[in-house]
Amino acid sequence: MTTPTDSAIARIKRRIADDACVILDGAIATELQRRGAHGFQLSDDAHWGFDALHDSPDAVSQLHRAYLDAGADILTTNTYSILEAPSFIGDRDRGRDQDIDGNPAHWFDMARAAIELPRRVIADAGRESEVAVAFSIGGDVENESQMATVDILLRLFERDRPDLVLFETLSLLDDNLTLDAIDKFIARGLPVWVSFRRCRQGLCGIHGQLWGGPEGDRFGRLARRLEAAGAGALLINCLPVARVGGTLAWLRDFTDLPLGVYPNVGRYVESGWKFDPDTGPEEFAAQAMAWRDEGAQIIGGCCGIGPAEIALLASRMAGVPRGDGRARLTVEADATVPESAVPASAATHAGRWQDDAGRELFPLPLPAIVVDPGVFMPTQGSYLIWKYLFNGRVGESKTCLDIGCGVGILAIQLALNGAASVTAVDIQQAAIDNTMTNAFRNGVASKITGVAEDLYSFTPTDKFDLIVASLYQMPTDPRGRAGGHRDVDYWGRNLLDHLIAQLPAYLAPGGVAYLMQISILGARRTEKLLAQHGYRVRVVDFNLYQFNPVFHSHLEQIRRVEELSDAYHFTFGEDEHVTVMYLLEVKAA
Repeated sequence: MTTPTDSAIARIKRRIADDACVILDGAIATELQRRGAHGFQLSDDAHWGFDALHDSPDAVSQLHRAYLDAGADILTTNTYSILEAPSFIGDRDRGRDQDIDGNPAHWFDMARAAIELPRRVIADAGRESEVAVAFSIGGDVENESQMATVDILLRLFERDRPDLVLFETLSLLDDNLTLDAIDKFIARGLPVWVSFRRCRQGLCGIHGQLWGGPEGDRFGRLARRLEAAGAGALLINCLPVARVGGTLAWLRDFTDLPLGVYPNVGRYVESGWKFDPDTGPEEFAAQAMAWRDEGAQIIGGCCGIGPAEIALLASRMAGVPRGDGRARLTVEADATVPESAVPASAATHAGRWQDDAGRELFPLPLPAIVVDPGVFMPTQGSYLIWKYLFNGRVGESKTCLDIGCGVGILAIQLALNGAASVTAVDIQQAAIDNTMTNAFRNGVASKITGVAEDLYSFTPTDKFDLIVASLYQMPTDPRGRAGGHRDVDYWGRNLLDHLIAQLPAYLAPGGVAYLMQISILGARRTEKLLAQHGYRVRVVDFNLYQFNPVFHSHLEQIRRVEELSDAYHFTFGEDEHVTVMYLLEVKAA
């Protein structure tokens, strides 16, 4: 049985009252990955590290001790995914029910162990009256099943009670049960801190993309509601450091609650967490000073932040008074009036079965392509770019980059057009293998180099004369997914926007990029981003594309994006929907 240390939570409250900065710990799951914990694999699908309580409890304890030694005032339990844990553990370890010393397998025992582990660490250090334990609950309470988990946790806390409950990475509270869950904990006398993945402009994705349009003072009014309900502190977390500035000062206009921040550094890719080599302890501490000046009373770290960052943070914050900065961010949002472009189509050749260069067009000389199992088929966007490359013999004598190569249709055509070299990049190793096999089939394997790499971590050593990319673009409703670590693509343009931001690093002087964009994304945002990075754009071709079942399944979100931006598609009759696929030529302005 564990009991809360009233003196520890009282000390936290005194530190806030005395204008001292309270130090939260950093991440658990991403640090277990960095430390190579036994049997550990970081994934939302594996409940973001919760299984380490069963597989590697010693590694979790060691990490708690590292944060304690670093100077953390609060240790957070390894229970971020507790709302999803019951079904996961039940499927995996049916019939097993052991206590903490036997590596518990039942989720209820693992939750109890999650509290006991930091309690033991704190007791072993003789610091029961100084350091508090916060029980983490990550993401919104979306349904009755998750609310039932909350009710079971309330029973657990009757015997094994944390010092406070930390609701983390909250986002959408209008259509779920999160506020009701918060009220239940408060009604039992448990201190509750509430943290959102929100910034001044509105709801954010994990990598900072804004979801939805401007929200006015919605977040501020929610802060007042939480204060009236009895919440103990309001924080923002699990968003990039670039989204933090201005938010706390703005919230202070609405609430007297203690305010805090613990952002992430790096990004989640399918192979795990990608740490940011350019943001270490020094850089993070410098950012934290700005948040303290803005009024932060509680500061810590989320994904990608470890004991080294927390140690320097605690050292730098000692004796630093809270500021009262009034930084303001301007709201950046797409215009609300749709505006379609008038593209110019490529020249056509009618009345014969050859093109102007005498090449036979019947049958059309597509590269010889075989699609291996598990590799994406070429899309309509890929065919649009291929047609342009083929018609214009684009790429001759150029160094080329094909991003998201799939089976290699574009990389191979560039090589057939006489490219000096082609680098083909895809997140799937299977796609790279498929591309290289197809390159051999077409006699151009010597010109193509395959690289299995996520776009967000791809850092080429050389720049390219020509870039082609037909990237996945689909607006996605964040409801039910907002608390995860895969970035939900509200606007459908995460990959395109990231590629545009990387063009200065990828594209050689005088180079050109050919990018496919769907009309359901909107043109003005693209033009603005390209202009910011010194590029101009023109439409060189387009195709009309009938919605397939995937588009239909996202129709509600597509319409939402179209209401908030200049995105559009055509509707014929009651259920015939058609989008436009544009081929954009991008050059330096």
